Amino acid sequence: MKSHKSALLVIFITVFIDLVGFGIIIPLSPYLAKSFGADALQVGLLMSIYSIMQFAFAPFWGQLSDKLGRRPVILVSLIGASMAHLLFAFGESLTILFIARALAGLFGGNISTAMAYIADITASKNRSKGMAIIGVAFGLGFILGPMIGGFSSHWGLQIGMLPPLGESFPALIASLICFLNFALALFILKESLPVESRGHALQRPSRIKMILQYFNRPLLNAVLFTYFLNTLGMANMEASLFLYVKDKFQWSMTDASWGFAYVGVVMVIVQGVFIRRFVPKFGEVKILTLGLILASIGMIGIGLSSEIPFLAVAVTFMAVGSSFINPTSTGTMSLLCDSSEQGAVMGTGQSLSALGRVLGPVLGGWVYRDFGWSYPFYVAGILLAIGYIIIWSKRSLLPDSRKM
Repeated sequence: MKSHKSALLVIFITVFIDLVGFGIIIPLSPYLAKSFGADALQVGLLMSIYSIMQFAFAPFWGQLSDKLGRRPVILVSLIGASMAHLLFAFGESLTILFIARALAGLFGGNISTAMAYIADITASKNRSKGMAIIGVAFGLGFILGPMIGGFSSHWGLQIGMLPPLGESFPALIASLICFLNFALALFILKESLPVESRGHALQRPSRIKMILQYFNRPLLNAVLFTYFLNTLGMANMEASLFLYVKDKFQWSMTDASWGFAYVGVVMVIVQGVFIRRFVPKFGEVKILTLGLILASIGMIGIGLSSEIPFLAVAVTFMAVGSSFINPTSTGTMSLLCDSSEQGAVMGTGQSLSALGRVLGPVLGGWVYRDFGWSYPFYVAGILLAIGYIIIWSKRSLLPDSRKM
């Protein structure tokens, strides 16, 4: 038990540090792209290219981790992210920014592998609680990352104006953080998958075949599709929110970064405190459905916001709901599959998540441009409401870790 707690701490630190780098890049991307002359659609496409590559490669990394172990995949992902952020920092054109984000997506297999790592070392009844540490790492990364990005952007502008200084300087810091994380993981991260549990297949199915394979499984398909809808709605919202607060409330990059950090604070509190208490008491399904309802209400509320206090309340609803959705849906996925395929299932889930992040920014940008500033958030609310209906209709059949 003590060794499992130590392993969870190590994987938490690994994911957290990586997400600090990620948290620096996300708010930076739209503003840096704008400085190179990108329009709103191109900003959305820049956010999408990362997910296009992640969609293509997440199942590969997941199944590779089932075959070779979790540790080597996590290490490769970390050093790859460092190189991609470094290229982003030195980019002097929109084309280079696209290439850098594509490389980051290609090496973006560490989160699904980390989920499989947690599944390796936790009992079924503790699976969703274990998965919640990924959410906490996300939250902390999205608190510290934007803060570091804001400060380092200021420092970069004081030092010089051309990449990798100026507004590009935060990407250089993100690259350094990811490299230090790689070095740390190299020495302290132990393998979680026993040799006897590793797969022996040398050839992997295509990502589409894997998605279809798991979509043929009753119940698992409902959870996977809801996971996709949630990510599609969130990505649709994220692409539009930076534009929304800039156009409607005249927020600067610093203001947007602090708003992003606030969402991280909410995620840390909810997933670090409440999930660990609520899941053992109420079960995954009730918390998942509650999350879908809260997130849907929050999305619609963002679109209706006319004042900052109303926006803050709506964003809080959205953040709390999202914090409920992610650990309970991934925990439920893991309960619906065998231990030998945890990496493949989590990789498929992350692949669907990446597909949502491919389509979401483009959808959000198109709706924002052609229908109005508020409409992307209404669309997101509807998508989450559909997910609620799907899970509610299957609620009596889905597994409950309290009964395992």
